[in-house]
Amino acid sequence: MLQAFNPANRDIRVYIDGELLHRDQARVSVFDSSVQGGDAVWEGLRVYDGRVFSLDAHLDRLFDSAHAMWFQGIPARGEVTEAIRQTLVANDMRDDVHIRLTLTRGKKITSGMDPRLNQAGCTLIVLAEHKPPVYPESITLATSSVRRNSPMSVDSKIHHNNLINNILAKIEANQAGADAGLMLDKDGFVSEANGVNVFCIRRGKVRTPYADYCLPGITRATVLDICGELSIHHAEVRISVSEFYTADEVFTTGTMGELTRVREIDGRQIVNKHDISVLEQIQDRFRALTRSGGTKLV
Repeated sequence: MLQAFNPANRDIRVYIDGELLHRDQARVSVFDSSVQGGDAVWEGLRVYDGRVFSLDAHLDRLFDSAHAMWFQGIPARGEVTEAIRQTLVANDMRDDVHIRLTLTRGKKITSGMDPRLNQAGCTLIVLAEHKPPVYPESITLATSSVRRNSPMSVDSKIHHNNLINNILAKIEANQAGADAGLMLDKDGFVSEANGVNVFCIRRGKVRTPYADYCLPGITRATVLDICGELSIHHAEVRISVSEFYTADEVFTTGTMGELTRVREIDGRQIVNKHDISVLEQIQDRFRALTRSGGTKLV
């Protein structure tokens, strides 16, 4: 699955530190920390009928990540929200929109790793694109040899821009002809896919890996809430790859792709051995939430 260029995005304007620039003129300094060391945090947001879904949860995580990374000169919450609104208005965007919201440590006075070289405050980037959910109706996964980061090295609770191991897993998936790479933790249990959280369903019970090695995604949390609302048994547990192979249903969650069925892992078809699809129940409720929930900005 490869995203294609959308002509509707040819002349979009990107917000960078108070300016709205044509995509061809949108730039950050070569001294910016995101260029120097991938030193930034980010969020993916989706817009439905002028409403940004789960905006507060995403901003909470953005600011928590920036605080954990000891960013200085962080913009106020209202400033970030207004930047998102201005970007949507400038691009006449209301629906089927994905936003990449990035906050970097900012520009350095000279090249170097030391955060004390960052003396100008953070850089705020709002990149909004016309982008419906990127995955097809179902996808395939291939187990990657690249392990997901341990909290002993880089804590997954920080939504940072250092995505090299995820990219390496995606490269392996591409080479295997799969849509995404299934990443394991240090003990060989499933953690997440290279860009999305994963769930499996067996005998009506929904399970997902603990958020020890994986990102505790906001769409993931929404699914767990939906399960509680619908009285569907759900739990966070350690899950082996073979348990995913033999599940009745497997799906991924993420802002860019929403909820997507997995039809195959490592060449094993995912076969629902029951007449009822629990995933479809969850998907229906999620779609209902996106039709009514979110923060109205445009």
